[in-house]
Amino acid sequence: MMNKRKLITKTQPKSPISEQYKTIRTNINFSSVDEEIRSLMVSSAGPGEGKSTTAANLAVVFAQEGKKVLLVDSDMRKPTAHYTFGLNNTFGFTNVLTRQKELTEVTNTTDVPGMDVLTCGPIPPNPAELLSSRAMGHFLEEAYKNYSLVIFDTPPVLAVSDGQVLANQCDGTILVISSGTTEIEAALKSKELLSSAKAKLLGVVLNNRELKETNYYYYYGKK
Repeated sequence: MMNKRKLITKTQPKSPISEQYKTIRTNINFSSVDEEIRSLMVSSAGPGEGKSTTAANLAVVFAQEGKKVLLVDSDMRKPTAHYTFGLNNTFGFTNVLTRQKELTEVTNTTDVPGMDVLTCGPIPPNPAELLSSRAMGHFLEEAYKNYSLVIFDTPPVLAVSDGQVLANQCDGTILVISSGTTEIEAALKSKELLSSAKAKLLGVVLNNRELKETNYYYYYGKK
């Protein structure tokens, strides 16, 4: 069963928070005039800042818009998508990258029309190497044949190099920071690392900002 709190865009599509996710969606759609964004990486500076929640809810609102969306749990250190969507994680993304399974064999449909989820699969000893391998390019080619948008939930930028490796392979990157938790220096360092990896940083999502009207408030801002 889906986590109702995490997937508010599905359970409460007209809520203020869901509207903020739709605003993020709109900004992403208009962020690249000359080229359509087919792949999007969502990361954060450190753990517990809401990147996985943001990635999942963005996948929902893009699917609600009519896109065919694949949410990929590429956090090979601490995968969570299988918990969020109540899925089996025996096979997944890592099996595709190691050519043990075809993409179509391990994708999971959801009860959100147009949205599929690819869980992480077995945790490998060499995540960064897998993400930088030729198999990653092949994966994207296959994914683009069946989906109009692929969203990657990646590990925190400051924790490991996985996000930097994946960043320059995606059409855009969103950095999630948590209000009152993420230090300014950490956010700036994350931006530096992503820029040095030639990431196309589209903007920042400010997460967990408390307001009187709602428990959580999401804000999208250009970098």
